[in-house]
Amino acid sequence: MNHYDFQGRSAIVTGGAQGIGFAIAERLLQGKAKVVLWDMDAKVLQEARTKLEPLGNVEIVQVNIADQAAVQRAIEETEKVTQSIDVLVHSAGIAGQNNVVAEYSAEEWRRVIDIDLNGAFYVNQVVVQRMIKQNYGRIVNIASIAGKEGNPTASAYSAAKAGLIALTKSLGKETATKNIAVNAITPAAAQTKILEQCSQAHIDYMLSKIPRGRFVKVEEIAAMVTWLVSEENSFTTASVFDLSGGRATY
Repeated sequence: MNHYDFQGRSAIVTGGAQGIGFAIAERLLQGKAKVVLWDMDAKVLQEARTKLEPLGNVEIVQVNIADQAAVQRAIEETEKVTQSIDVLVHSAGIAGQNNVVAEYSAEEWRRVIDIDLNGAFYVNQVVVQRMIKQNYGRIVNIASIAGKEGNPTASAYSAAKAGLIALTKSLGKETATKNIAVNAITPAAAQTKILEQCSQAHIDYMLSKIPRGRFVKVEEIAAMVTWLVSEENSFTTASVFDLSGGRATY
C-alpha cells in the first residue's frame, strides 16, 4: 500500500460516513490528515466517527447537501475546527429510482438532480472559494461510468453524473493557475449501500458490463483518490480517471 503525507492538511469528505467516502476517509487518516465527515444521517455519522477515531483526528458535520443554506452553515461549522480546507472529496449522492425515461417521475428526477448535481455545485463552490484564498487545494468529485455512457433505467443519475464531470472540468480549468487540482473519477458500481436503491435487474446489468467480472472495491477507489488529493498531484487537473474494470471505451 502506498502512503501519502497529509500531515497538517484538513480534508472534507462528503458522504463520508459509509461506503466509498468512509474508505477514503480511512486512507486520509492513515496519512495523518484531519478529516471532517459530512453526511445527512446523524446516527451513521456518529458510528463512523467512533470507528475512525482510533486512526486520527475526525470531526463530523450533519448536512443536507441539496440545501444551499445548509451547505453554507456546514462550511462555517467546519472552519471552526480546521485552520484550512486543503482537500475535498465529494462522494455524497443517491442512485434514485430505476425506470425508463418515458415513465420516470418528474419529482424523482428533480430529487436526484438536486442531490447529485446541484448539491455537488454547492459543495464545490463553498470549498473552492476558500482554496482560492489560500492558493492551494485538491478536489476529487466521485462521478460514475454512468456519466460517460448513460445507463438505461437510470437517466437522472446518469445525467447528474455527466453534469458532475463537466462541472469538474470547468472548475479545474478555472483554478489551474492557483495550485488547485480538480479531478473526477468514474467508477463502475461498488458493493455499497447505494445498490440497495437499485433493482436487481439494474445491478445485474451493471455487473454484466464490467470485463473484470466483479464490482470495484471501495479500497481500490480510495487508493486512486488518495493520490489525486495528495500534494504530489501538482499537474493533473480538469481530468477524469476511469475505475470501470475495463467497461469504459473513452
